[in-house]
Amino acid sequence: MTLEKCQIITHVQKSLAFTAYDVKWVPCSARFVVLGQHARGTGALQVFELNTGDIKLVHEAEKSDAFKCGTFGASALRSRHLATGDFAGRMSVWDLERTEMPTYTVKAHDQIINCIDGAGGVGCAKGPPEIATGSRDGAVKIWDVRQEEKPVAKIAPVEGDIVHDTWAVAFGNSFNDHERVVCAGYENGDVKMFDLRTMSLLWETNVKNGVCSLEFDRKDIQMNKLAVATLEASYNIYDLRTLHPEKGFAHVTQKAHDATTVWAVRHLPQNREIFLTSGGNGSLNLNKYTYPQQRSKKDAKGRDEGVAGTIEQINTASVAEQPVAAFDWSPDKQGLCVFAAFDQAVRVGIVTKLDQYR
Repeated sequence: MTLEKCQIITHVQKSLAFTAYDVKWVPCSARFVVLGQHARGTGALQVFELNTGDIKLVHEAEKSDAFKCGTFGASALRSRHLATGDFAGRMSVWDLERTEMPTYTVKAHDQIINCIDGAGGVGCAKGPPEIATGSRDGAVKIWDVRQEEKPVAKIAPVEGDIVHDTWAVAFGNSFNDHERVVCAGYENGDVKMFDLRTMSLLWETNVKNGVCSLEFDRKDIQMNKLAVATLEASYNIYDLRTLHPEKGFAHVTQKAHDATTVWAVRHLPQNREIFLTSGGNGSLNLNKYTYPQQRSKKDAKGRDEGVAGTIEQINTASVAEQPVAAFDWSPDKQGLCVFAAFDQAVRVGIVTKLDQYR
């Protein structure tokens, strides 16, 4: 049987009066949030709704400091509160119906928060609701909004070490109420995975270029795959099922987006083997991971070192003239997505014929 190729279609777009740094689809709704910075340096938070083939602005707020990133991952589905990180180092949680004041806020870092992720809520209900923040100060901090001002965990460079910006952070391995890891990517190409139950470094590697984005294929299962996107036109998919004591996790590396930065990598919520990357050339690439037929192989000492799978690029589409810096899938409607580029526009897209890969 010949498979019909999936198409990446820009459904509708809307010009913005600010630079967008992140977009997040509001769970169980036709709405999405755009976060960014006005030209005057203030923060922009806008909520849009799909309405009869158009995008309608339904709520907006302007704050003193620009927003860099956001997540719904630590929020209960009934409340759908958005956690944000800003240029002043504050982490705040917002009720999108009442944005005059945050429901929770803390001075999380002394410098800009570059990245944020949540667990224990939407999409990953196991364990306590926690938010991870990564900053220019090189630290990763874990916050529980039920506890005021003090992080429940802190991973930071020791005094005297060279400090590298933390550019990406992601939760994973939350398959029960006790296990959880957090993975961080840094400007120098370091990728470090920390076990939050034992508070220890589980694994580390260096991908040679700054880590712009990373994501587990699913947060709420035992570690399966990790995608790592880099500053220099490539991404890596790590098979996390087998950890070799010397070689680490088996992985495959893929060039992408015509030798430009791979800004974001996001797995399809309805199929963890399908993922999309956004590029510095204004394109989106749709990809499929295939597991190897041979699960593992032995090294000279008889130790299991795992085998990496293969990646197929299903399709690509040029969607903007500037880098596509932010992308998010709708968690409810397969193929529906939202993305923002540095041309000060937000776009809603549709990826067709994804059912054939179930």
